[in-house]
Amino acid sequence: MMPIMDACSSSAVVVDRLVKRYKSTTAVDGISFRLASGSITGLLGGNGAGKTTTIAMIMGLVTPTSGSVTVLGVDMPRARYQVLHRMNFESPYVDLPMRLTVRQNLTIFAQLYAVADVAARIAELADEFGLVELLDRPTGRLSAGQKTRVALAKSLINRPELLLLDEPTASLDPDAADWVRARLERYREECGATILLASHNMNEVERLCERVIILKNGRIDDDDSPERLLARYGRETLEEVYLDVARGRQKEIAR
Repeated sequence: MMPIMDACSSSAVVVDRLVKRYKSTTAVDGISFRLASGSITGLLGGNGAGKTTTIAMIMGLVTPTSGSVTVLGVDMPRARYQVLHRMNFESPYVDLPMRLTVRQNLTIFAQLYAVADVAARIAELADEFGLVELLDRPTGRLSAGQKTRVALAKSLINRPELLLLDEPTASLDPDAADWVRARLERYREECGATILLASHNMNEVERLCERVIILKNGRIDDDDSPERLLARYGRETLEEVYLDVARGRQKEIAR
């Protein structure tokens, strides 16, 4: 077994007995996990399972009721400003300012993250994500798929060491979604980034993730590699495993 200090030093994220309550509702109920540096982990669960709240606490946007979150060696949210420039987040459900052009939005975020050569970085991302012809168009006039590509470009503007993704290929056609997945895989390989991916696309999770954490009612219901989950539940796809967990069939399968 790895010594505690070594385990902490090799973990980009450490979640310890994390709880978040909103009045009488418990959104996250005592979960613990570590994300190894350079890993890609899938975070699965239905609506209300606790995924969004967990991500918000990892980002330092929500203060836990109890428990702790450590990101890149820093306590969140107490000292989050020490590491915010080393992490980023993307969700197609969080809109960028609609009246600003794509270039203006990317420029603002690049400045917030203290990117050294803003113009060069934006040009690089525009070329990679097919945004060159969209740079001077108001963000509100883009299609849903175009907005998703802009949001992904924004999430990589500072070359983050920790990347938190919520449905990163939503609204993209199959070809564009496949390209984005390949780009994320390449980014992880080139930069050694740690990625936490919340998604309802089971094929995407199977392709990208080496580990899957399944939340249900604010608790971790299962946590393993896709291959071991498939073997344990006797299923051929991760979607079948997810449905078994969601419908409470795991005990019956275990027997």
